[in-house]
Amino acid sequence: MFEPLRKYAQFSGRARRSEYWLFALFTFGVGVAISILRLIISGPQSLESGNFDALGLVSLAFSLATFIPSLAVGFRRLHDTDRSAWWILIALIPLIGVIVLLVFYILPGTTGPNKYGPDPKQTIKDAAETFA
Repeated sequence: MFEPLRKYAQFSGRARRSEYWLFALFTFGVGVAISILRLIISGPQSLESGNFDALGLVSLAFSLATFIPSLAVGFRRLHDTDRSAWWILIALIPLIGVIVLLVFYILPGTTGPNKYGPDPKQTIKDAAETFA
């Protein structure tokens, strides 16, 4: 879940589906938790008014802190499916682009090494066999 934070700005290599989706779940969960706290503490007008209170600044700081790792893990996830990171730009096409990108993120990665690096699943299996 925190692997993308350890690889903060590493845009090369490959990322397994679990690495991508656990990080997406983490960032979504923290965002929802901050919004709920902000709603409880400041009331519904805090979310509608656009004024920044302390939790609004926390939300902004969290979004800025996770922007680069989110982009990097998205690039590595596309690399795992043997696609160029330029495919991320397809998300700029309303609705259809996001759906296509979502499908790419859901698809399993290529088995074995590809032009972006070794298979991350195989690397984990090799490490497990070393310790066994």
